[in-house]
Amino acid sequence: MALSQRYRLLAPIALVGVAALALSGCAEGGSGDGGGDAKETVRISGGITGPQADDLNNAFDSFTEETGIKVEYTGDKGFEGNIVTKVTGGDAPDIAVVPQPGLLKTLVDTGKVIAAPEGVEKAVDENWSEDWKKYGTFDDTFYAAPMLANLKGYVWYSPKQFAEWGVEVPKTWDEMLALTDTIVEKTGTPAWCAGFSSEAASGWPGTDWIEDLVLRQSGPEVYDKWVAGDVKFTDPEIKDAFDAVGEVLLNPEYVNAGYGDVKSINSTAFGDVAAAVADGSCALTHQASFLEVNFRDVQTAEGNEPVVAPDGDVYAFILPGIEEGELQVEGGGEFVAAFNDDESTVKVLEYMASAEFADASVEAGGVISANKNADANLASSEFLKEAMLIMQDDSTVFRFDASDLMPSTVGNGSFWKGMVDWIDGKDTDTVLSDIQAGYEN
Repeated sequence: MALSQRYRLLAPIALVGVAALALSGCAEGGSGDGGGDAKETVRISGGITGPQADDLNNAFDSFTEETGIKVEYTGDKGFEGNIVTKVTGGDAPDIAVVPQPGLLKTLVDTGKVIAAPEGVEKAVDENWSEDWKKYGTFDDTFYAAPMLANLKGYVWYSPKQFAEWGVEVPKTWDEMLALTDTIVEKTGTPAWCAGFSSEAASGWPGTDWIEDLVLRQSGPEVYDKWVAGDVKFTDPEIKDAFDAVGEVLLNPEYVNAGYGDVKSINSTAFGDVAAAVADGSCALTHQASFLEVNFRDVQTAEGNEPVVAPDGDVYAFILPGIEEGELQVEGGGEFVAAFNDDESTVKVLEYMASAEFADASVEAGGVISANKNADANLASSEFLKEAMLIMQDDSTVFRFDASDLMPSTVGNGSFWKGMVDWIDGKDTDTVLSDIQAGYEN
């Protein structure tokens, strides 16, 4: 989910509130019969709200100037819960920006999503990796082009503090645990902070931790089998990941810096950890590339806006692998699905699959794209540029967020809930069984 529910909830409430708009039937285009006349306005719906919704609308400025087609994007905080009902009820938009492949599959199963037009498929073949195309493909039919992206598995820290402590960025998982011990020793306080609170989506930051460790400990093949349901949550590989994450998140000597004990992780809003890292009360936190935007709204201990830079107040490194030099990462993104093939809709789809659209979005700030032909130099910070280059690198082993690929009863159901229960003290074996039971619902 480049800017899915998780990203939306990260933005400060004051900013999100002013731009969140409810979807309405009169604001949406209906599902066309296909091949209709060109429309003057193409309406898009999605879960992106706040300033990023404004940026998305602005990304179509040059397109509108060239084609005369107006594009109106409307954000909805409850998009994930509303879009299927609207589509099945005959109230679909022209285009939907879908944050989860699992939700995209549900929409495809309604029979209302059109197969991607030839021009869109050609653009995706030119601009994205086969993996990204695969996430928008079902039963050998390609439906939805990728849009933006986010890279997960970052550890945010203070380069200035690292310099003061005489420590360096770790290159392996064991080195990271040793670094944690060093920070605890030098400060006398926990090194890590974490927040799992995210309204109805509470628990998802914990799933990112587990996904990172499954990928790093057991590799992409096991990760893929886990996503497919062939490796169960109760299998040893997944318990190993929980045990590894538990070395940090269940250790009262390691967490929850600035907030309280282990259980306070569940009551801490996941975006709030940026403030703790910025003011120095928390040395390390695990969060995706999109946490970068939250550092614009917090202050350092000196009362200044933190500088996000390799030698600045805050920066981030990729959670290291078990062996040095491994670059196995997970992330998210959103996909562009259409409900009619009107001429104007098709032109918008083709534009959204282009490097030009990616460049306009990236240049607006705060986001990245996995479009291989987009210009990473347009990213709004050095950090986002580095993240985008990782996403564009053919040598990077990338996997989509596992919970977003799993059935919704698990991915955003029992898995999320299980992480909250685990932090609250429920034993690992029971949690794993409870999560697996989500497949039976």
